[in-house]
Amino acid sequence: MKFSALNECRQTISDEDIVKAMKKIPGYLDITPSDFMEIYRVAYDQALHRLRHAITAEQIMTKRVISVPETAPLADVVRLLADHDISGIPVARPDLTLAGVISEKDFLSKMGGGSQSPPGVNFSEIAWSWLGAFFGITPVALLQYSFFSDGDLVFLIGSFGASAVLIYGAVRSPLAQPRNLVGGHVVSAVIGVAAWQVLGSAPWLAAAFAVATAIAAMHATKTLHPPGGATALIAVIGSEKIHSLGFLYVLFPVLTGVVIMLAVALVVNNIARSRKYPEFWW
Repeated sequence: MKFSALNECRQTISDEDIVKAMKKIPGYLDITPSDFMEIYRVAYDQALHRLRHAITAEQIMTKRVISVPETAPLADVVRLLADHDISGIPVARPDLTLAGVISEKDFLSKMGGGSQSPPGVNFSEIAWSWLGAFFGITPVALLQYSFFSDGDLVFLIGSFGASAVLIYGAVRSPLAQPRNLVGGHVVSAVIGVAAWQVLGSAPWLAAAFAVATAIAAMHATKTLHPPGGATALIAVIGSEKIHSLGFLYVLFPVLTGVVIMLAVALVVNNIARSRKYPEFWW
């Protein structure tokens, strides 16, 4: 019987149960129900103590031990945890000695954060971000819809919206500086067009290759700018109008658009006393 079941049984025995049990014992018992209850309690605790010390780890341990080497991919560890419905796995060294244990808690602790959320921004910062984004996107959108809507050129692409968040809303971020803004978009645009022209027969491959290579190239050239990944992707998944531009896509809309947005950022972000842009040029 499990300890929890024994404990539950003990808690349900009443004085009436003891009296009835004493009546069933032949002869005279020179003991009160409360004395009997105390004896039972002490005996019960003694039995639990004996059982706890009588059961060894060998009797309850899992005989078939599942372990992984130190070089095991995390995906394999997760699969073993799920397949065997266990919460932890020993990690063994090449000589089969124990290196440690990896458990579900280790995975969850990685997702626990640890840092505090940054404080909110004041109304002035919000207002300047709004003004910058509005006046930054407006000229690019006007060019698109007022002058080139019927032509083959494109001036407005989705990644400009993401750049607006950085250069007008997070002006101190290293990712928002001119080198990253211009360089990130241009490098990514070149890679995106090349990926489409070489791998266009397999769009899924071209899309993945364009984004991954754009990120690597931006890292290598110190021009990391998250919207650049979208610029590379648009070159692959964009409309026929985008594809027909070829490498002209790098100049129109990409370079033209980011230069216009940069010019607006230099003006708007330096009007407010609380702002300074850029932090660095190159």
